Amino acid sequence: MRTAYTSDQIRSAELALMARLPEGTLMDRAAAGLAAVCAHLLAGSRGRVYGSRTVLLIGSGDNGGDALYAGARLARRGARVEAVLAGSRTHEGGLAALRKAGGRAHPYDAARARELLADADLVMDGLVGIGGSGPLREPYGTLAELTAEAGGLVVAVDVPSGVDASSGRVEGPAVRAHLTVTFGAYKAGLLVDPGATHAGAVELVDIGLGPFLPDPEVAALTADDVADLLPRPGEESDKYRRGVVGIAAGSDRYTGAAVLSVGGAVRAGAGMVRFASSAEPVRLVRARWPEAITTVLDPSLVLKSSLDEVGRVQAWVLGPGLGTGPEAHAVARAVLSTGVPVLVDADGLTLVAKDRTLLRRAAPTVLTPHAGELSRLLGVPRERIEAGRLDHVRRAAAELGATVLLKGSTTLVAEEHRPVRVNTTGTPWLATGGTGDVLSGIAGALLAAGLTGYDAASCAAYVHGLAARTAAGGEAAGRGQAPIAALDVAQALPEALRTL
Repeated sequence: MRTAYTSDQIRSAELALMARLPEGTLMDRAAAGLAAVCAHLLAGSRGRVYGSRTVLLIGSGDNGGDALYAGARLARRGARVEAVLAGSRTHEGGLAALRKAGGRAHPYDAARARELLADADLVMDGLVGIGGSGPLREPYGTLAELTAEAGGLVVAVDVPSGVDASSGRVEGPAVRAHLTVTFGAYKAGLLVDPGATHAGAVELVDIGLGPFLPDPEVAALTADDVADLLPRPGEESDKYRRGVVGIAAGSDRYTGAAVLSVGGAVRAGAGMVRFASSAEPVRLVRARWPEAITTVLDPSLVLKSSLDEVGRVQAWVLGPGLGTGPEAHAVARAVLSTGVPVLVDADGLTLVAKDRTLLRRAAPTVLTPHAGELSRLLGVPRERIEAGRLDHVRRAAAELGATVLLKGSTTLVAEEHRPVRVNTTGTPWLATGGTGDVLSGIAGALLAAGLTGYDAASCAAYVHGLAARTAAGGEAAGRGQAPIAALDVAQALPEALRTL
């Protein structure tokens, strides 16, 4: 499992470690790792380090010192290294080391900086480290914007300047790196958008912080973690032991959501799917997924909060395409009155936002909103949620008493008193209608199989993203990706699960 930490947690660990080491040891370790990564990049892009053009953007803090010492190491290997000194002060030891190695340093000048960046093979962003917060001041903001014009690769030192290391917030100009070399431990803001987009690929350099780190604030499951959590049938398994999931979804107006959510559950390995809805979605589900046991709901029974006609289930999926009228509300109340885990998505979230009493239940509840739906649940503008996804998903889990899966370019899973899990799979091609319905079916199948809400949501997001990559065709070496439809994701689930 990949774990990530806030700036305060990292600084505390660094102080504890530095107290046991000679002065300057941590910076030397960081600079050595940074230089090694940059040398590898230069060798890959130019064939060698010697003669390459490297530009260092240097701020006032230790982040600038890391970059200067790394630049000195590259200069000793024959790189032409030039530093733009943008801070009110400069790390003296790092600057002396760079000059001694043959590198050059220049006070900040916008025209000169633009010229240097345009010709650079590699740009090292050492403006602001993990202590930075809020918008970049000048001239850092201008330099961050100028990196977009750089001719070569942009490498961020520890965290891209302009990205909040703890949350991933970006409140103005920020460096967009091809690669971020981070020291000691992953920073939470490197894994969560918008920070993750600015970070590019992230490479960790071990400087010895491990024994001094507390419990993480953020975690990301690996393929091995997911493989260990996924249920597998044994010799004595039958369809009931594998998990029976009930799905209350679809309406005469929104029939596709029913077909897709059932498809996600069937393809994700549910032992049995019991689908309940009005006549038209039931007809279409029967035609597309004959494996499902279907029930046309009797409105009079639903109004009495009775789902006995559906049969016994071990978890419910509620909401995709359900509608938000009185009958849909009655279905929601009936489902949420049961004593089994319930996943609430789409229209179900709208119903819950209007009537929070629906969430007063003892059994586990998983909510799967996108930012707009979470906005309605919390009464917070969508823009604020998008800007601070970590803070708001944590708040939602605590306030709503549920496991919350916040969908988006970075999918987050939060449960109170647990690290927020960041999903690392997926593709931009997932941004198409109906894929969230498939995700609901996958998570419902895992809930019915006995996974906790936290694990079911986390594994479902991972598998969903992996299936999307598989469907888009970009997993094979040398192949690009192509557009996909939601049903393609459901159909690709068996292949994605085989890889795990």
